[in-house]
Amino acid sequence: MPVENKRLSLFGVPLPLVKGLAFTLKTFFTKPITYQYPEQKREPAARWRGLHRLKKDEKGLLKCVACGLCEAVCPANVITVEAKETPDGRRFPDRFVVEVTRCIFCGYCQEACPKDAIELTTNYEFCGYTREEFHLGRDVLAKT
Repeated sequence: MPVENKRLSLFGVPLPLVKGLAFTLKTFFTKPITYQYPEQKREPAARWRGLHRLKKDEKGLLKCVACGLCEAVCPANVITVEAKETPDGRRFPDRFVVEVTRCIFCGYCQEACPKDAIELTTNYEFCGYTREEFHLGRDVLAKT
């Protein structure tokens, strides 16, 4: 047999139902926020994680040393890194690919990088017609 709690009702109507209806009526009569998208863009929050970017140093060279930590820490396995060395011993990524269609934008790659070479930008405007367009290579990631 159900136990009735008289304190949680207002005129015989359960109080959570009354609160829900009050919230619905309050938002029903407010003016909606509409952005005219191509001309007026929404500013994402500071914590927004969007498209990846490879950073460059003062000399214009990639900061990435192809250590592979971002590849190892990625839970979705979307990052592929292949290293190469210059004659003076500096390592750099010969191949750095991010498959954006499978990425969950968790930010682990950004946190794991010891050289602060990869970051997730606030760019949310990336689209394409084929899957190959979402396989972003080293040169594309360095330009964004």
